[in-house]
Amino acid sequence: MDAKGPLSGYRVVELGQLLAGPFAGCMLGYFGAEVIKIESPNGGDPIRNWRQMKDGTSLWWYSLARNKKSVTIDLKTTAGIELVKQLINTADIVIENFRPGVVENWGIGPDEFKQSNPKLVYARISGYGQTGPYASKPGFASVCEGISGFRYVNGHPGQAPVRPNLSIGDTISGIHAALGICLALLEQKHSGKGQVVDVALYESMFNLMEAVVPEYDGANVIRQPSGSTVTGIVPTNTYRCLDGKYVVIGGNGDSIFQRLMAAAGYPEMACDPALSSNAGRVEHEASIDKALCAWCAENDSVSILAILDKNRVPGGPIYNVEDMVNDEHFKARGLFENVEINGEALKIPAILPKLSDTPGATRWAGPKLGSHTHDVLGDLLGLSSQQLTQLAQDGVIKKPN
Repeated sequence: MDAKGPLSGYRVVELGQLLAGPFAGCMLGYFGAEVIKIESPNGGDPIRNWRQMKDGTSLWWYSLARNKKSVTIDLKTTAGIELVKQLINTADIVIENFRPGVVENWGIGPDEFKQSNPKLVYARISGYGQTGPYASKPGFASVCEGISGFRYVNGHPGQAPVRPNLSIGDTISGIHAALGICLALLEQKHSGKGQVVDVALYESMFNLMEAVVPEYDGANVIRQPSGSTVTGIVPTNTYRCLDGKYVVIGGNGDSIFQRLMAAAGYPEMACDPALSSNAGRVEHEASIDKALCAWCAENDSVSILAILDKNRVPGGPIYNVEDMVNDEHFKARGLFENVEINGEALKIPAILPKLSDTPGATRWAGPKLGSHTHDVLGDLLGLSSQQLTQLAQDGVIKKPN
């Protein structure tokens, strides 16, 4: 696709691996930025070999590394560090997600470029941030989701906290990094200076915690896990239907609740003054949920959802990926894109949000390891074919296939 995205003209050097940093780079690349991903010549980003594989490469890789240029450079060599320094001096943005202090030890931390590239926006993603007593601790998403408070409110009372079967802390942090980078670029337009964007995984998840802090400070209430409900909002729950499928019902608006209960066959509850406000419904949550559980158990999910739609009550199914791929609304909204991998089509998800005039796009799938090394180092740094050959022989970069 030839359309220019809103970040067209910006160059990103991505030093991170695995998920948080690369997802930020994926977002920037989707909206037009040139993303140069630095990978080790010895295997590259571990994501290349994670989860479901096909023809020797992770299917995840083709989505996460879309639109990126793979450049192999060994950061454990002096020559490799010098190459990265030169690339960063041509860049507008750097993304790194190593433990704090690592890039400084390599001599490629943000202070290194204040004079040579003062407009540089340098995004840093770590478990606990660049400062504070926990900064040096290893910060995997699973651990940071726990300390952020997010895991505490997930699950059922009296049981072990649960996690979604996703690395949500990494992805949310990647989104925060992309947002921070764009904010820094906007400020750069005024000051002409770049800055450091400091993203912590635990803080990104902390940012999702809504009212838990003021509720604790102002009312001494510690929000607890509540299964498939939300504390203090009734009714909003997930119910099992006659066909074994689950539906989500959000009937917590006052007039919505009246329509819901009347449609479900409980007109007396619809008209009960004690249930006319959310505060009253919270007091009678058990009886409301019992009634809705019984209604759903006696009807299949298709019938339940049809009744909810007819009565303008928010409700929907619990989808798995097969359901999503086959859903006409998902298709109409363009949530799936096709790339070609070894002559076969592969469906990957679109990256959101949607922009009306300068939309993002997948221009190519995640590339083979080092496939752009010679082009990038030749074009941007002016290295000759002889110099590139020598670097490959020295193990600084990967030999071309």
